[in-house]
Amino acid sequence: MSAPCVRMSGRCVSQFLSCFSRTAVRTAGFRQFSSSSVSRAALQTQSVTDRVERASSPWTLMAAVCLQRLPVISSECSAIEQQFTHMMHQMELEKSLLSDHELRLLEDAERMSRKQADDYDSDEEDDRGDQEIMLTQDLEDSWEQKLKNFQPALRVTADVDKDLTSSERCLADSLLLLAEQQVGGEKLWLLPQTQWQEGETLRQTAERALASLPAAGFKATFLGNAPCGVYKYKLPKAARTESSVGTKVFFFKAILSDSGPPAAQSAPFLWVKKSELQRYLKPAYMMKVDRFILSQ
Repeated sequence: MSAPCVRMSGRCVSQFLSCFSRTAVRTAGFRQFSSSSVSRAALQTQSVTDRVERASSPWTLMAAVCLQRLPVISSECSAIEQQFTHMMHQMELEKSLLSDHELRLLEDAERMSRKQADDYDSDEEDDRGDQEIMLTQDLEDSWEQKLKNFQPALRVTADVDKDLTSSERCLADSLLLLAEQQVGGEKLWLLPQTQWQEGETLRQTAERALASLPAAGFKATFLGNAPCGVYKYKLPKAARTESSVGTKVFFFKAILSDSGPPAAQSAPFLWVKKSELQRYLKPAYMMKVDRFILSQ
């Protein structure tokens, strides 16, 4: 009795499924999905999700440029560096060969001593005569005179070094550009920064921050597309909202290639050494900046 029931139930189910498949295909026109179409749909969904998440991020993104003017002249040597330099020069002098000019001087001195001797024979000398001896000595005299007349430029210029708006100050040190910018209700000295805009990279934002300085005209070479540091701060609790929690500032390094025209005394930017940064930057901001700035 049970076997016929099983056969009948199996037949009914198979007939129902075949009928349903024919009806569904005939009425709805279902199309089989391939694995590639499913993958494309998943990627599109993920891309849309990422854009929504970026658009709804509670953090404001900004980019700042760390513009440095490299040293123009070498720094002063310390006492031990001077001793080492003197030792290396002395070793090089002791192991070096005589130059052509020094050999000519020795030949001239030997020729002059033979002329002053009693057994001097002019036929043994070549046809160069006394003219070369005088020319060699005159050449040394002219070099000595040029050395006495040479006046090297001053390494320290008090007037220029006191002008914080000049990129020509402190030529033996590396300088960093600071800009006065409005943050909230106060003005702060910061690395030049601006807010990121949709459709641009963070490096393009940093380049725009440098170009936006009034009457600056700086030309710089950026050292890569990746940031060298990041500074993150939150807004006060009273000012926080679900869509605005704080700001993230990404720093990009650049080297000054052209300072442009001289800046006015009231220019909203400064050129400072690393040792002078703590006078202008807040401690938390200074701690982040200090990590990627190397003193020269």
